[in-house]
Amino acid sequence: MTLEAREVKSVADARRIVEERGLSHVKVGVVDMDGVMRGKYMAREKFFSALDKGFGFCDVVLGWDSKDQLYENPGVKYTGWHTGYPDAPVRILPETCRDLPLEDNMLFFLGEFADGAEAVCPRGTLRRVLDRARDMGFDVMAGLEYEFFVFDETPASVREKGYRNLTPMAPGFFGYSLIRATTHSEFYQGLLELCEAMDMPLEGLHEETGPGVLEGAITVSEALAAGDRAALFKTFAKVYAQKLDRIATFMAKWSGDWPGQSGHIHISLWRDGASAFHDADGEHRMSETMRHFVGGQQALLPETLSMVASTVNAFSRLIPGFWAPTDATWAVENRTTALRVIPGSEKSQRVEYRIAPADANPYLALAAAIGTGLWGIENHVEPTEPIVGNAYDRSYPKKQQLPKTLTEAAGRLRKSEAAKDLFGADFVDHFATSREWEEAEFRKHITDWEMERYFEII
Repeated sequence: MTLEAREVKSVADARRIVEERGLSHVKVGVVDMDGVMRGKYMAREKFFSALDKGFGFCDVVLGWDSKDQLYENPGVKYTGWHTGYPDAPVRILPETCRDLPLEDNMLFFLGEFADGAEAVCPRGTLRRVLDRARDMGFDVMAGLEYEFFVFDETPASVREKGYRNLTPMAPGFFGYSLIRATTHSEFYQGLLELCEAMDMPLEGLHEETGPGVLEGAITVSEALAAGDRAALFKTFAKVYAQKLDRIATFMAKWSGDWPGQSGHIHISLWRDGASAFHDADGEHRMSETMRHFVGGQQALLPETLSMVASTVNAFSRLIPGFWAPTDATWAVENRTTALRVIPGSEKSQRVEYRIAPADANPYLALAAAIGTGLWGIENHVEPTEPIVGNAYDRSYPKKQQLPKTLTEAAGRLRKSEAAKDLFGADFVDHFATSREWEEAEFRKHITDWEMERYFEII
């Protein structure tokens, strides 16, 4: 019987499926610090060797930004000109095998950095957090949902237009529109079929509120697989759009006129096959475990924000009244807070981590959302009283206020002892330095707003 991609679980399975398909090459990918998937075609025999021994991938992908510019902060330790940018070992993960329907019978495999690089690898960071959960007796389930804008543009046309006056796939506000979803059904159905074929199925896809903005909710899975699915979805939704001479963006906020784009994360903990979050007799059906999990998320949100809001642009989304939280708050079934507890049955009881933008590295956003909750359980952290009503209409004590800039957020991460314990001191130092670099690059540029405001008048 011919092996299917989603049945691949071992090195032997990976060899078998490549042989059965008669492939001369396969595609492999790794994810960098910004959540960008980098990869290449690998010849069959090289791939077989890499299954056993791993392969080398230039560690510059852990030492540059999303524009391929090298981190040149004096504080960068892991890699740089001082190390000569050597190859870092990467292990291929057979269980991540996917069909690539857009490339006939091509196969795709994810990789993960190993040895010294593992300390700063985003996927490795999430895996270590999940190992901690397992040591505590928990299995973690997660599902991510993404908002993304689609334009009738191409990578060339947006550059020719200077990223101005872009034509969206559909105009104006029309959330949950069946008219739009039906008019553009070929796009919707094609994306749904692609996601199903690549084992990142969507449980929902609909028009959001804004011109050409869609929301896709990825089906819940074990948390490491959820990170893989999210990284693949963001990559191949863009590929799918560009194949149709369109372009999709997951930028946190591309226009001041429209709401920002979220990457909300739904999380639940399980122990021995039963929900660790659900208590039929508890207030809001929350168990003590869930209450402490939310308490930890809330308490450490200001310290770990840069792992979630990891771009300068992400901070433009965190403004009142535009469906994004502005402080470390929580509530029950309330979309104005950073954390939304969703009470329900044992199967559905969960917390929604609403602070996350669409441009976040999914592995790091998951690591932050889950790790801080585990810390709360370990330390019996009680959350504040839940918000009732509009969270934007009140002020909060300093400990609940979020950093206002990426540099400030990176500084909070660097000083956080809890973050070092959860994610490793090497990761914290490297990632904080990379975020300081990101804002330093931004500061080199003069915005249109500054020119219009100051050029003549000041």
